[in-house]
Order: sequence, then structure tokens, then C-alpha cells
Amino acid sequence: MTEQLRLMAVHAHPDDESSKGAATMAKYVSEGVDVLVATCTGGERGSILNPKLQGDPYIEEHIHEVRKKEMDEAREILGVKQEWLGFVDSGLPEGDPLPPLPDGCFALQDVEAAAEPLVKLIRSFKPQVITTYDENGGYPHPDHIMTHKITMVAFEAAGDPEKYPTAGEPWQPQKLYYNQGFNRPRTVALHEALLARGLESPYGEWLERWKEFERRERTLTTYVPCADFFGIRDKALIAHATQIDPDGGWFRVPMDIQQEVWPTEEYELAKSLVDTSLPEDDLFAGIRNN
Repeated sequence: MTEQLRLMAVHAHPDDESSKGAATMAKYVSEGVDVLVATCTGGERGSILNPKLQGDPYIEEHIHEVRKKEMDEAREILGVKQEWLGFVDSGLPEGDPLPPLPDGCFALQDVEAAAEPLVKLIRSFKPQVITTYDENGGYPHPDHIMTHKITMVAFEAAGDPEKYPTAGEPWQPQKLYYNQGFNRPRTVALHEALLARGLESPYGEWLERWKEFERRERTLTTYVPCADFFGIRDKALIAHATQIDPDGGWFRVPMDIQQEVWPTEEYELAKSLVDTSLPEDDLFAGIRNN
């Protein structure tokens, strides 16, 4: 295939691109693939999760601008392009019963209307492959679930000239994947590898909680080898300083163990308009040679 390969990753907030599929994106960038991150919201209602930065009045007052700068830095580290879809963060409601979502937020938008900016971006960028979240959002954050919804609509509509006629010339992506990097087999493998080496595992409590979830195990169809890019992934993640503590749980598994025990990032093939055989090791399987 002589045509430029293009990958679009649709995410809810700045930092999601660095915690979900970042090593995959860096790998493809190194191979000459054009990679674009579409970020649905500005993360305006995100909490300051890094304890070292909590209580900083400037950050609290200018969280939108701060998170935009963090995204700029992460984008440079990953070598990707990035566009904002312009929606307002919905926040993560807490309590029982849950409080209503804020007026005007992303999760309360009409799905068909909210898909239009993404359709426009797909038609402009022309990706063969799109990644996003499953119907649970990866975890049930309202913005992640809404990201799934608009991506499903946009994938189907982008190639239809009768849909969104003012959003550019039709373009039909060929494959759609769900990020499934936080999967049970990976977590178990790393947990057991740490214990076998006499090291403390950060995953014991996770695995106990997993038993409580009444969610089906996802089907992992695609394992992208990208261990050489785990370091770039971590650098990009640390760039989101308000969200990530560099001394926190994200980085408790030594890099050499990660690379040896689980050297891939995982995806679930949700839609394909090309022939491919499962399992895959390439998001462009069935496309590269067509």
C-alpha cells in the first residue's frame, strides 16, 4: 500500500491519550504513520490528582489553560498531532444518589449533533483506523461513554454523503477499535511476575475489586508490540503533571519487568470493513496490503 497510513485516537480528556494506547501511537509515529489525537473536552472539571500540586491557587484558577499546556507537551513527546473538539468537561459525579450533570457539559449534548465536529475531523484527516472506548467508556465516566457514542455515530456517518453534508467530502474509515489496555490478563501477569520476583505488587487490591465488577470480560483481538515505546508513554503521562504523580502507582512496576512480561498494548476490534484474521498484531492488518 503506497497511500499514507493514518490513525486517529478519540479521547475524552487531555491525559487519556497518554494513559491509553500511547506506546502504540509512538510506535506508529516511528514507522511514519500519521497519528492524530481528537480530544473531546478540555478537562476543565478534572481534579488536581497530583498531591504535589494540590492547593496551588494559580493551577486551580487556570486549570483549563494548565491542562492545555500539558497536552501540548505530551503531544510533542508522542510525536502526534492533536485537535480539540471543543466540548466542556462533564466532571465525574459522586454520591448516592448521583448529582445531576452540569448544564452544557459534553455528556448532555445531543449525540447526533455532538458527532458533527468529529465527522468533520475524520473527513479532513482521512484515517483508515480509529481507536476509542467501548460502550462502558473503559470505566463509566460520563465523558468516556459520550466519547464512545459520538465515535460510533461518526464512524458510520463519515463515509455517507447524505449525513452531515456541510462537514466535508465523505471519507470512510476501515477499522474501529476499543482501547483495552486495562485488562485482567495483563494485570494478573504483571501481578504474578512481581510476586515471583519477591517484589510488592500494586495490583492485589485491583484484582480483588475486579471480582466485584459485574462486567463481562472483553475480547482482546489485537496485541500491538510496543515495549520499546513504554518509556515515551511514561514521559507523555508525566507531562500531565496535574493528573499524574511521578512517584505514584502508575510507575510502580519496573520497566524491564513490564517489557519482558507484557510487551504489548491491547485492543478490541469493534468494526472492520476489510478482511483480517484474529488475533492481530497490527491495527492496520488487512489495510497495509490492500
